[in-house]
Amino acid sequence: MAIDFKKIKEQVSEKAEVILAQGLRKAYGAYGSFKVKTKPSPIIKASSFDYLPTAGEKFTVGFGKATVFPKDFMKKRYFVAGYGDNNPATGYLDEPHAHAVWIDDNTGRGAVVLVTIDTIGLLKSDVDGIRADLTDFCKTTGCRNISIMSTHNHASIDTMGTWGKLPFTSGRDKEYMKFFYAQVKQAVIDAYKDRRDGKLYLGSVEVPDMQEDIRTPIVYSKILTRVRFAPDDGSREVFLINFASHSESLQGCNSRVSADFPGYLREAILEKCGAETAYFVGALGGMISMDIPNEQEIRDAGGDFAESTRNIGRKLADYALSITEEKEVTPNINFMCQEFYFEADNTVLLTAKFAKLLQAEGHFREDASLGLTLKSELTYFEIGELHILMIPCELFPELAYGGYLTAEESATGFGAEVNPIPLVEIAGDPDLIIFGLSNDEVGYVLPPNDFLLHPEKPYFDRANDRHGRRHYEETNSLGPRTAQTIADVFTGIMAVVKKTKGE
Repeated sequence: MAIDFKKIKEQVSEKAEVILAQGLRKAYGAYGSFKVKTKPSPIIKASSFDYLPTAGEKFTVGFGKATVFPKDFMKKRYFVAGYGDNNPATGYLDEPHAHAVWIDDNTGRGAVVLVTIDTIGLLKSDVDGIRADLTDFCKTTGCRNISIMSTHNHASIDTMGTWGKLPFTSGRDKEYMKFFYAQVKQAVIDAYKDRRDGKLYLGSVEVPDMQEDIRTPIVYSKILTRVRFAPDDGSREVFLINFASHSESLQGCNSRVSADFPGYLREAILEKCGAETAYFVGALGGMISMDIPNEQEIRDAGGDFAESTRNIGRKLADYALSITEEKEVTPNINFMCQEFYFEADNTVLLTAKFAKLLQAEGHFREDASLGLTLKSELTYFEIGELHILMIPCELFPELAYGGYLTAEESATGFGAEVNPIPLVEIAGDPDLIIFGLSNDEVGYVLPPNDFLLHPEKPYFDRANDRHGRRHYEETNSLGPRTAQTIADVFTGIMAVVKKTKGE
């Protein structure tokens, strides 16, 4: 009988992975228990709701943008983020940017700044670092809050570190990150310099034919929300657009840097009406992407999705420009930012952290499965009639809007009763807008009743459920308690909001 060396090798490799996965879990558990006893993290107290019932007479808004494309792009190696590791950039289609919007309600409390960047994501450590660089700016201008979002761009340069030549080479370049910080800061400064008085108008449109959801349940928002700033002097307008989709239309076969379809959306709006645009993503987890017409034909022809991505951006711009029914927004900005701890259960992400591929600071809490946690934040904004929840992740839409799988449909056999109350119900507002990847990036957040890990290699390998579905997103999640944590923190925020308002 011939010896099947290939099969033996696969079996040995499988056993080694099981030993590694289980060994790391025990090691992190022991480390976390020790740290909980010797260096427990303090309880984070509830923040206050920055609230004023009276409105200002007008809005003052400014827009700034700066490229985050490095000048030395052709002289050194950069890694493209978003799909597999070790994908060095071979060229570029267009330059990704940072966009900043200064918004002041003129109530005397100071302005807020919303930043959105064409990047895969930023950890809270980077968000806090950029904010620290803007400390003097805030003191000088009276700015009271800076929130930093990512478009989750899968054709960006790696800013997180996990798309390099793993496991030894981070995809994150230190010199590039210095440049990145400086460019984001410049965009914010330019937004302040650009400020003009005027009015904000809120409008929306349903986009019925551009998204796809590749994981059950099929739940996502089809609404494109547009906030339009119209200056009193008739000068250039500013759009803030929110829409739910991964920015990945160039697909995993791409190795060129680009802003993906949001860049072409902004370009088309500027060409057609002269307005500058800041683009923000919604609840895009599990898995909301843009539908690509003739996708298989493009793959068969070599896999160059540049033209189709450009067309997707321009088509979405047409939807944004089709909005005619708007309502004026009251000049009153109230918000609450609440820090909290996420349980860090994912041993693969913990390994990346301890290997310094991920620049995340660990914290230690007894109520966590391994004793290990990460500090993050939620921010709730009320800009007149517009209510926004900024979440630090890729949220599965059913956690925002409802529509959970039943016990018969789910991977675990549990029904919707084990899942948290949907965020729109917690807010008491069906029109609540979700801004994803805000002020942090902790990965996918899934409903507990459909969260399934590999029984022997949790987080190292994808599980297959009783329906034959593969559970990829769990391998890029902090853990099964993440969704409930977000719901609990938001419940606390809304309790403070209502108490402050006297409701």
